[in-house]
Amino acid sequence: MFILGINAFHGGASAAILKDGQLLAAVEDERFRRQKYWAGFPSESIKFCLEQAGISAYDLDHVAISRDPSAHLAQKALFALRKRPSFAAIRDRVANMGAVKDVKGIMCQALGLEASAFKAEFHRVEHHRAHMASAFFVSPFQDAAVLSIDGMGDFVSTMVGSGTDNKLNVDDQILFPHSLGIFFTALTQWLGFPNYGDEGKVQGLAPYGEPRYLDEMHKMVRLLPNGGFELDLKYFVHHAQGVDMTWDDGSPTIGTIYSPEVVKLLGEPRAYRGEYTQHHRDVAASMQVMLEEAEFHIVRDAYKRTGKKALCLAGGVALNSSFNGKILPDTEFEDIFIQPASGDAGTSLGAAFYVYHQVLGHPRSFEMKHSYTGPAYSNAQIEATLKERGLSYQTLDDDALPKETAALIAEVNVVGWFQGAAEWGPRALGNRSIVADPRRADMKEILNARIKHREEFRPFAPSLLAERTGDYFEQSYPDPFMVKVYKVREEKRGEIPAVTHVDGTGRLQTVERTVNERYWDLINAFGERSGTPVVLNTSFNDNEPIVCNPDEAINCFERTHMDAIVLGNFLMKK
Repeated sequence: MFILGINAFHGGASAAILKDGQLLAAVEDERFRRQKYWAGFPSESIKFCLEQAGISAYDLDHVAISRDPSAHLAQKALFALRKRPSFAAIRDRVANMGAVKDVKGIMCQALGLEASAFKAEFHRVEHHRAHMASAFFVSPFQDAAVLSIDGMGDFVSTMVGSGTDNKLNVDDQILFPHSLGIFFTALTQWLGFPNYGDEGKVQGLAPYGEPRYLDEMHKMVRLLPNGGFELDLKYFVHHAQGVDMTWDDGSPTIGTIYSPEVVKLLGEPRAYRGEYTQHHRDVAASMQVMLEEAEFHIVRDAYKRTGKKALCLAGGVALNSSFNGKILPDTEFEDIFIQPASGDAGTSLGAAFYVYHQVLGHPRSFEMKHSYTGPAYSNAQIEATLKERGLSYQTLDDDALPKETAALIAEVNVVGWFQGAAEWGPRALGNRSIVADPRRADMKEILNARIKHREEFRPFAPSLLAERTGDYFEQSYPDPFMVKVYKVREEKRGEIPAVTHVDGTGRLQTVERTVNERYWDLINAFGERSGTPVVLNTSFNDNEPIVCNPDEAINCFERTHMDAIVLGNFLMKK
């Protein structure tokens, strides 16, 4: 049985495919189209998934999309009667819903299919149920509390429930227009970060400030009993006049969400690419603290509701790694799982598994232990690209490769590392990475200026041998997907300054040899040479989606100030 899941007409358009409950492939269209968070119909991702499965679209048994326009119709109607949103907002929403309802027709048109021969059954899975399924059904837990928290999807911003075996149960939800994601996005815009997905930048800026404006944040977000919350809507416009959004065939855009009342409360917004003042840093810190207060409120209530010891977390807000790292030490939960594409791209994965388990009733048999579900290139394919471009390179055997690369890193070289299948989700996890020496205090500035061309305050991540996690961090709970921030042990901060943020934390990736042997061997070889089993890891890109194929990796290498690149078993140096 083949099930295709898709996230379409929304940021992070993506596809995932299952065969008899096993994940064969999952990828985002941005990797093929080279536009970040590409929105539209994910035809390129679908083509890749079908190719990986070795089938045509006619062989699919089920297709699931992670949207259901028919969900919560009564609440939508009541809201429209009470708030009377603008005609433009209603028009745009109706057009988007129409596309979601005609997925079969659009898919046939995009892939050149004959509708009469296309036998697959189509399913619309409510957005947050797809989020929840993406976390629980691929987790190692048979019993867990499950949370989805994001901006908005199918009129819901937050959903709370539990999972047992192959079933999800929803206990509660928070409806439009109240949303922690919208709160955080609105103030991200006020801080001068207008692009879709810029919320992560605020996480990097927040540790440079103090939460001096928490009283102001409490005016915008009010916590309610039983894990609830509400926004003071006078500070926002999304509920009244709607928001200008583009979701079709390009990088998504979102118009201004905050109202003039925010300017009265916090002052004039920072201009795009304007100067950062301490005021901006303090607002960023206050936003982060407010978000964490609200998330703790929800998470602790979920524990009371369910009594479960494990937590599965999904939704765009689940990418707030600063909060994620505090859940185990500061709540009663003992285990946690956050899959690597926990934002909207991950709903394609969730929609497919929701149909397989919740709708069709099949037992669980898959656990997501790694994120390497995208395109892969053999040594033969890589070498053909190198020869076609007339490039000089060195061939290394499997034993020499990690040692030679570790030596380059130890000699203060910045190295592009292109191996195996591309990662699923927004983090480079050792297959499409740029790696460097974490012991160099100036390496963060070197990378931000020479390679990444991004804000100087943004930190870089440490990848370390999983078995050494407790030696360097105050928590030893594994995090293979780089979705949690832990405190670096105080005595180790001077050893790895390039990956230790200003507040003494690091967004780590724990690497197990059984999961990614080649990357583990590289880190181990660097540890044997330097005494530090940690490398600095950042995504292989330069203000673009993470590189996908060898040509893109070489292009990025040539236009930046990387010193060397390793593609498969081939090494090039500048």
